[in-house]
Amino acid sequence: MIKKKILTKEIIYKFFNRKGSTNLKKNQIKFFNKNFKNLYYTSFSSFFIILFFYFLPSIIDFQKNTMLTSVEIENKSKTNLEKVLKGQPLDINPDAGEVLNLKNLYEDVFKFDHLPTDTVRLNASTIEQLFKDTDYNLKDVRKTKLVKPITLSLLPEEMKMIESSKRKKNLFIKIILPLILEENNRIKLDRRKLFAILNKNKNTNSEKNWLNLKFKQYGVSNNDLSTLKIRMDEIPVSLAIAQAAKETGWGTSRFALEGNALFGQWTWSGEGIKPAGADDDTTHKVMKFKILKSSVRAYQRNLNTHSSYKDFRLARAELRDNKMKLDSLILSNYLNKYAETGNEYVKILKKIIKQNNLIEFDDAKLLPSSKKLKSLI
Repeated sequence: MIKKKILTKEIIYKFFNRKGSTNLKKNQIKFFNKNFKNLYYTSFSSFFIILFFYFLPSIIDFQKNTMLTSVEIENKSKTNLEKVLKGQPLDINPDAGEVLNLKNLYEDVFKFDHLPTDTVRLNASTIEQLFKDTDYNLKDVRKTKLVKPITLSLLPEEMKMIESSKRKKNLFIKIILPLILEENNRIKLDRRKLFAILNKNKNTNSEKNWLNLKFKQYGVSNNDLSTLKIRMDEIPVSLAIAQAAKETGWGTSRFALEGNALFGQWTWSGEGIKPAGADDDTTHKVMKFKILKSSVRAYQRNLNTHSSYKDFRLARAELRDNKMKLDSLILSNYLNKYAETGNEYVKILKKIIKQNNLIEFDDAKLLPSSKKLKSLI
């Protein structure tokens, strides 16, 4: 006969103390560790979220201030600079629906046509004597980098009769060099004013009106300041001289002598000179100007605004961004659309620049005729 044990409190207490105490303690530890980890992750996530939203406004401001996009240029300085130095074409998106208003572009150019003038065409010997009397010679210019502010409005008719190539070239350069420098100075002053305006938090009505005028002059749509900054820039002196020499045969062409056209720009409307031997149905003419200064300004405005020279402007901007000199031998690579001969035209420009050491004039400064211009020296 089996004896039945009566379960009492003492027996139950002993049983649990002997069999389950260890398991209970382990479960308690696991539960505690699990809750601690959850609390840790929750706290860390909350801290990270709070930190992210705290710095979000600063991140947005930084992006706005440093990642400025432009209609004409995208900041790819390293890759683009390599292309610039090699003369390779640059990747550019064409301006959507860009339509240039020629009246606005050249209004300040043709204003000279309406000004009263008593311009007299001096002969070559008189001009050379004038240069001699004022000690204006290219040898000194190459050495001192200073140019006398002697501006002539017309080329001498005898240019085509000067047999000495050296004499003809020297005379031609001495006549157009001050004109090119004067127009570059005008752009420098405008560019300086533009940067001063960009660095201000609030602009005056006068400054706003000036900006609107420049937007029109440089054909900038939507008042895009970054595009204006790219277009409002100088043309290297050596490049301008080389193009003038090529287009006029060192000042001997009919277009230069009859129409003061130094750069052979075409026009499909208005007054111009029809090229000799052109077909009767030819619609284009070579632009004519009242004085040489107009031709230089129109040339610079053309390179700084026309869609054909976007690569030129982008290459120039890349050189600026990388604190490099505006090298005419590099920039000439992007003027293959200036003439129908394309790349052959570029080769000729480079040859003219090298053979005549024109790069020596790139650092030349025009002696000031006013206190305002003195700041540019």
